[in-house]
Amino acid sequence: MATLIERDKKAVWHPYTPQKSMPEPIPVVKGDGTYIIDENGNAYIDAISSWWVTIHGHANPYIAEKIYEQAKTLEQVIFAGFTHEPAVRLAERLLEILPGNFAKVFYSDNGSTAVEVGVKMALQYWWNKGNSKRNKILALNHSYHGDTFGTMSLSNRSVFTLAFQDKLFDVIFTDAPAKEAPLYDGPWDEIACFIYEPMLQGVGSMNMYDATALNKLLQQCHAHDVICIADEVMTGFGRTGKLFSSLYVEEKPDIICLSKGLTGGTMALGVTACTNNIHSAYVDDDRTKTFFHGHSFTANPLACAAALASMDLLLKNDCQQQIERISRQQQQFVQQLSTDKRFETRVKNVRSIGTIMAFEIESGRDGYLNTIGMDVTRKALEQGVYLRPLGNTVYIMPPFCITDEQLGKVHQAVINILGTID
Repeated sequence: MATLIERDKKAVWHPYTPQKSMPEPIPVVKGDGTYIIDENGNAYIDAISSWWVTIHGHANPYIAEKIYEQAKTLEQVIFAGFTHEPAVRLAERLLEILPGNFAKVFYSDNGSTAVEVGVKMALQYWWNKGNSKRNKILALNHSYHGDTFGTMSLSNRSVFTLAFQDKLFDVIFTDAPAKEAPLYDGPWDEIACFIYEPMLQGVGSMNMYDATALNKLLQQCHAHDVICIADEVMTGFGRTGKLFSSLYVEEKPDIICLSKGLTGGTMALGVTACTNNIHSAYVDDDRTKTFFHGHSFTANPLACAAALASMDLLLKNDCQQQIERISRQQQQFVQQLSTDKRFETRVKNVRSIGTIMAFEIESGRDGYLNTIGMDVTRKALEQGVYLRPLGNTVYIMPPFCITDEQLGKVHQAVINILGTID
C-alpha cells in the first residue's frame, strides 16, 4: 500500500516548491496548540504560525466549536441579494476596532483578493468621479502584496514575478520611508492611490521601517488627495504588538486589507474596509458605477463564524498579555544575538517588532534564492522546531499561545544552527 508521501508525490503540486529534487513533504496528521504532529508522532513547534495565519494555535477548541455550530445551521449562501448574521456581526465588530474612520466592509477569499479589491476600489473611485487622469499607483520597493496578476503588479519585481514581467501593469515604486531619506516628491496629480505594508514588509525580507517617516509620507499623500491603502494581511490582529500596525502612525489609511490571522488560521477569508468617502463614490443612480466584483464564497458563514471566534479570543486580556510577553522575549533574543561575539560575523540586522523577530545569515547573496534557508529548515526540524526562512532571512513568528519554554526552545534551536555555520 502506498504511503501518504508516495501518493502526494504522484498527485500534488506544492506551492513555492521546486519540482525537481524537492524534499519529501512531512505527512501531518494533527495540530495541537503550538505543535504540528506527523504520522510518526513527531511534534514540531510551529514557529512561523503556518505561513503567519495560526495566531491562536492549531485545533483551537473554541474556534472549532463555533465553526461546528454554524455548520449545523448555514454553511454557504450567495452574498449578492442575501445576508446573514455572522457576516453582519463580523463587519460591525471589525468597524469597532479598525484603525481609522472605516464605514463599510467588503468580503473576499484571501489576502491577494483583499488587496485586489482595495486597489480596484481606489481606481474606480476616481473613474466614478470622472477623473480619468488619476490612474497610477504608488507602491514601495521590496513590497509583496500577493500572487494574482494585480497584486504581482503592485509587488517588487523579483523572482516571484520574473516569468510575468511583460504582463504586469506599471506601478510607481519608491523606497520604504526612512528617517534620513527623502520622501516621494511627485508628480502627484496622476496618482490614484498609495499601497503599503505598514511598519513591516513581510515577504520583502521582513523589512522593518520607521513609523515617523511613514506618517509623513501618508500625510503627504493625503495632502495631494491620494487614497492610502494599508495592506495588513500579515501585520493585522496583534502580530506587531498592536492590534493593527496602522496604530503606530497618526495618519490613518482610507482602505485596509485583512486576511491571514482574521480567522485564527482556520478558514480562508479576506476583508477590505473603506471609509464613507470611498463608498460614497459608488452610491449613484448610474449603474455603471457599481463595484462589479465578487467571489463565490464571499462572506462564507463558516469563515465569518471562525473570524468572530478568533476575535473573541484575541481581544481577551490574557491574549493581549501573551502578545506582550512574546514581544518581550523576542526583544531579549534580539539583544542576545546582537551581543553574542560568537555570531558577530554570522548574523546581521537582528531586529524585532511585536511578536516577530528576524535577522539575516551572513552566507552568500541576500535574497529568497539563497539555499541556506533550506539548511536552516532541515536542522530546525531535527530539533523539533519548524522554521521556513525567506532565503537567508530567518524569522520567528509564533502563535500567541506559545509558552516561554517553547519559545526558548525555538531560540535555542536557532543558536544551535548558527553554531554549525562556517
